[in-house]
This record gives sequence, structure tokens and C-alpha cells, in this order.
Amino acid sequence: MSSPDRPSRRVALLGLLALSGCGLTPVYGTGGAGKRLFGKIRPRDPQTYQDFAFNQRLSERLGPDAEGAFDLDYVISIGVVPQAITPEEVTTRYSLNGTVDFALKDASGVVRAQGRASGFTSYSTTGTTIATLTAEGDARKRLARMLADQVVTRLLAASPDLPQT
Repeated sequence: MSSPDRPSRRVALLGLLALSGCGLTPVYGTGGAGKRLFGKIRPRDPQTYQDFAFNQRLSERLGPDAEGAFDLDYVISIGVVPQAITPEEVTTRYSLNGTVDFALKDASGVVRAQGRASGFTSYSTTGTTIATLTAEGDARKRLARMLADQVVTRLLAASPDLPQT
């Protein structure tokens, strides 16, 4: 008697066999894009609170910027939009809409990858002033980290086109 999940096992096995034949490699595996860029990207020096959070996340994902083979220049823009307004015209929730424009340059200054990423987050203002300021700071940090994750994903996708260092 066969088990009811036998067809799903066959499908999973066929999927693994198909992937192994298509040339895909794990991004952080041997020869993967993550290993190729790890420790080789130096982001620009931070200027704002968001820049510090952005650079920290890049370092977590791509390693510390030891002798970087590539410089990452970027500009983060964040817009604040009121989201929830009471009948008394008091805003109780804000949305932070952010974009980052980035350019990855090699040692000679040639742009090797560039693009734009965007994201959003929000925070509540219903507590004390200190709670509201803390919530806003946390939301800005979350947004910067989200933007950094998107930039890393795009850089990893572009890495096969980058020169070997």
C-alpha cells in the first residue's frame, strides 16, 4: 500500500533534479554571488541615523568592508505621510515612504551596478512624546534595513556581471 504523500515526494525529487541540472548555485555556497561579494563592498560614510542603520545591515549581509574592491554610493530619501487622522484632526499614525538610489563602482570609478529600491513602514503617535519619538526612530531604522536588504538582493543578482577581484 502506498502512502498518500508519495506523489508529493516524487514531485519534490523531480524538482530537485531539475534544479541541479539548470546550473543554479546557492548564493552563499561555493562560487556563489554572496561569497564573491563578501567583504568587498565599502558603503559611503554615513551622514544620518538612517545611513548608520543602512550600513550596519549591509555589513551584516555582505561582511565588513575590509579592503573593498567596490564602493557603494547611495542616497536615502524618506517622506513622512499622515495616515490616520481623528475627527479632531489629530494625526495618530504616520507612514514613512523611503527610496534609495545606489551605484556600485569599481576601483577605477566605473559604475558596475545601479538602481533604486523602495519600501515603507509606519508608526503610531498615540503614546507620550517620548514614545512617539522612539517609535519614529525605530520605524526609520526598520525602513533603512529593508532598503539595505533590497540593495543587497539586487547586488547579488548583478554579481555575475561584475569583474572577478
